[in-house]
Amino acid sequence: MKKILTILGARPQFIKAAPVSQALKRRRGLKEILVHTGQHYDHGMSAVFFDELGIPAPAYNLGVGRGGHGAQTGAMLKRLEGVFLKEQPDLALVYGDTNSTLAGALAAAKLRVPIAHVEAGLRSFNRDMPEEINRVIADSLSTLLFCPTKAAVANLKKEGIATNVFRTGDVMYDAARRFGKKAERKSAVLARLGLSPGGFALATVHRAENTDQRSRLAAVLAGLAEIAKALPVVFPMHPRTKKMIGRFGLRRKCAKLGVIGPTGFLDMIRLEQSARLILTDSGGVQKEAYFHRVPCVTLRNETEWVETVAKGWNVLAKDVDPAGLARLARRMTKKNAARGRIGEYGDGHAADEIALRLDEFLSGRVACVCR
Repeated sequence: MKKILTILGARPQFIKAAPVSQALKRRRGLKEILVHTGQHYDHGMSAVFFDELGIPAPAYNLGVGRGGHGAQTGAMLKRLEGVFLKEQPDLALVYGDTNSTLAGALAAAKLRVPIAHVEAGLRSFNRDMPEEINRVIADSLSTLLFCPTKAAVANLKKEGIATNVFRTGDVMYDAARRFGKKAERKSAVLARLGLSPGGFALATVHRAENTDQRSRLAAVLAGLAEIAKALPVVFPMHPRTKKMIGRFGLRRKCAKLGVIGPTGFLDMIRLEQSARLILTDSGGVQKEAYFHRVPCVTLRNETEWVETVAKGWNVLAKDVDPAGLARLARRMTKKNAARGRIGEYGDGHAADEIALRLDEFLSGRVACVCR
């Protein structure tokens, strides 16, 4: 029995991992052990959450919690090393670009455990973003690199990484297809909030670039309030954003927004599916908007998901100003026949391809060059 140690740190990573975990279960001879670093505390990650995903709760919760990048990553490394030494896995599996991704890759590399990286090759080309540093380092250490798109493969090639690189499609597309149907059946969030499909905009804000400077956060909130004059804005408020709004004295700027607390997993999907427009700084929400064919305004100067912009479903709100954000919103809510067909992220079977490649590597049927 070959052991795979999967290292995750936040709710979006568990959602990405769910289809892969299910695919690994279908392959005899593989055992997956889930580790939650505790990087993000999320009250929504209850037993119900894991039941909805169809995966067991993590075997380990390291309880690292929030902190500065160095302190947080260092604490993860220390605790992960103990798990690696105890479990003696044959491979470490990491996802995305969080500090948990970086710590998992570093811990495995130090102990000479092969690493597989899901969402390899993504680049914003902005080294001021901690996520960009995490992606680049994880890719440089990985033995198997699973890329969601052609652009991701090309990015790795430019960096001299061309061995053991697989274009698998995007596991988030797998998840969107599976859980989108479930949300339609089970979520009652629209009725609970008195919303009609297509009758509201959905906004999420959590990244440091939007929350940690008063002027930027004030501009984002003012822009959302401007949009709300014509289209109600539902605003599930992230705990980080709530804290900074209070610290900067910006609560009055939220008066015209439909502020709600953090939503459950299926409720969030249902809101995304039903929105007329999504405004977000989340990479995951950008893609989910695209998968659900909902126009999106990204509250950032760049994005890793360039395909969503190229196809006309997403636009960047660079250097946010309230009037400009409202103009972008009006533009994106108009029907646009030029928007391209969804299709750059695979056929919804990325998880099966990843499980196959992992099985081939661990069984010795495919020889891979370790970095």
